[in-house]
Amino acid sequence: MKKIFLLILIIIFTVIPTSAKNKDVEQDNTKETLQYLNLDWWQNFHDEILTEHLRTLYKQNYDLKNTELKIKENEKLVKMQFASELPQLYFDGFIGRDFRSSVQKFGTMEIPSYAQNNFQFPLTAGYEIDIWGKNRLKTKSLKENLEIIKQAQRATYISLSSDFCADYYNLIKTDRLLEIQNELIKIQEEIVDKINDKYNIGLCSLNEVLKEEKLLSSLKEEKNNFEDKREILENLIRAYLSMGEGDLLRSHFSDVKVLDNIPNEINSDVIKERPDFLQQEANIKRVGYDVKIARKEMLPSFVIFGQIGLNAYKFSDLFKTSTQLANAGITPTFDIFSGGRKLAFLKIKKYQYEEALNNYQKTIFEDIKEVNTALAEVNKSKKNYNEALNKMNVENKIFNLVQNKEKIGSASKLDILYAKESNLMAEKEKVSNTINYLISTISLYKATGGINLYTLNSEYI
Repeated sequence: MKKIFLLILIIIFTVIPTSAKNKDVEQDNTKETLQYLNLDWWQNFHDEILTEHLRTLYKQNYDLKNTELKIKENEKLVKMQFASELPQLYFDGFIGRDFRSSVQKFGTMEIPSYAQNNFQFPLTAGYEIDIWGKNRLKTKSLKENLEIIKQAQRATYISLSSDFCADYYNLIKTDRLLEIQNELIKIQEEIVDKINDKYNIGLCSLNEVLKEEKLLSSLKEEKNNFEDKREILENLIRAYLSMGEGDLLRSHFSDVKVLDNIPNEINSDVIKERPDFLQQEANIKRVGYDVKIARKEMLPSFVIFGQIGLNAYKFSDLFKTSTQLANAGITPTFDIFSGGRKLAFLKIKKYQYEEALNNYQKTIFEDIKEVNTALAEVNKSKKNYNEALNKMNVENKIFNLVQNKEKIGSASKLDILYAKESNLMAEKEKVSNTINYLISTISLYKATGGINLYTLNSEYI
């Protein structure tokens, strides 16, 4: 019997699926996380303050920390399922005392009442023979679920960094617009004073005075809106960085670099890099495995088991040869009738598979639409940016002409103020369109799944 048990143990520990040997299901996620940061792309903006803020964001953000924990949880779930593919060896001992108070009969033999001790110390081994590959499929299903979680983490990185950078550049824009607004108010106050002087000597009507005062009030109101927006953006970025009071560092608008060579068109294959697309692909595989598992649940299962140990009624006899315990065998299990539960489970999985296919097709259409929308926004913003530059150049020329006229006495101080005011208005448009163009490139980066846009020229168009 002992030889049979040893043979069973050898079979159990050697008949393990080849694909399951020497696999470490808990993989190192550090390298993937570094790729998600994609600092190479953000360095194209040539803003060290932004890059440093992103490093802080990746370290401090609680959403990112939770995604990391979620991945670790699912890695353990894969490891737990993988353990079901391996043999199980455990000890299940028993120490007790039997009390029999009445006569017991075994046929014609009678045993009077008695009491005795019982010492059992068996070592038990078992292994479910994965003939149909059911346990392997369960592990594969959980691995695909792990891939879904990893892509969700990647999506969080892309979305969080893109939203943060957009808010960062909006703050830079607001800072510069507020500076220009203060200049405009100062100029308009001078204009109001000079118009009042003209009115006092009868060179203009009251309507002109009221018109300029109304414009001054509008400029002050706009300044208040800029100040409110700046405060909101500062608080938002502080929340991103988990920082309290203190100076919030950011670059000045004059240091902002506009990205060149952003592609005007992109091949639709770019959506294959998006996290949601990869999640849907992994989900189809996962549900496909679940359908196969549901089919195999209808088949019989076989467990090889073996047990060896000691079984004695006296502790002093525990280590005698006669107390040795050994058994081995194979246990087949098959549900003859389960009320249709397994068939219903199979149909549920098939419905889920069809649903996964539908979601996959839906994701393709939505992803293409989002990329096209983002690309159109980039092209529109670039045109507006170029028009703003042209307008700014024209306003600079007009301002220079007015200055020259003022030197020769053909233009008044009031004309200089009006020209300067018009020049600042054009600069406000340039500032807005510059930042809008930058933010549109960030949106395109987000829509393409966090790909360095400069690589699109060679890979996807």
